[in-house]
Amino acid sequence: MTDDEVRNLFVTCGALLTGHFVLTSGRHSDQYFEKFDVLRWPDHVATLGAELAQRVRRAGIEATVVLGPTTLGIVLAYELGRQLRLPAAYGEKGPDGARMVRRADHLKDGDRVLIVDDILTTGGSIRECQTLVDSVGATTVGAAVLVDRSNGNIDLGVPLVSTLAIEAQSWEPGEVPEWLAAVPVTRPGSTGKK
Repeated sequence: MTDDEVRNLFVTCGALLTGHFVLTSGRHSDQYFEKFDVLRWPDHVATLGAELAQRVRRAGIEATVVLGPTTLGIVLAYELGRQLRLPAAYGEKGPDGARMVRRADHLKDGDRVLIVDDILTTGGSIRECQTLVDSVGATTVGAAVLVDRSNGNIDLGVPLVSTLAIEAQSWEPGEVPEWLAAVPVTRPGSTGKK
């Protein structure tokens, strides 16, 4: 798939929105990828998962397990695991707010982990998963996302692949330009995470 084909898939599903959005990271943007609107369609999950798996293979990332954070990272971990013929593990929030794997044998010492997530803006969810991976003695060997809003400018310390990399502008709350500040704010999917 080309970048245009991936973007068109989001547009066709009504999943690429324009307006004034406060992202999960707390940053403000004039674009929002509503991943729930594209990932609720099993055929789209399979299509995007197949493309992501191809890009992981081309990047030479060799993993033994795929790890995805809640919520849609779980859907993507399952599909990417299916495409790559690897087991999937799920990084859920624990009582203390840190990522954990509820079934300890699903992620263990010596595993080579590919972390998969939906939209990359600051890398917060992936870094939380990297901390989880480190805590069990496993190694993060790569990261895969549907949309990289940083256009490759976020350094996660491992190879990163995406189905779509764009330079989507975002601003800290005190730096929002006047033209965007004049648009009513929407907080889609906000978890309050910084």
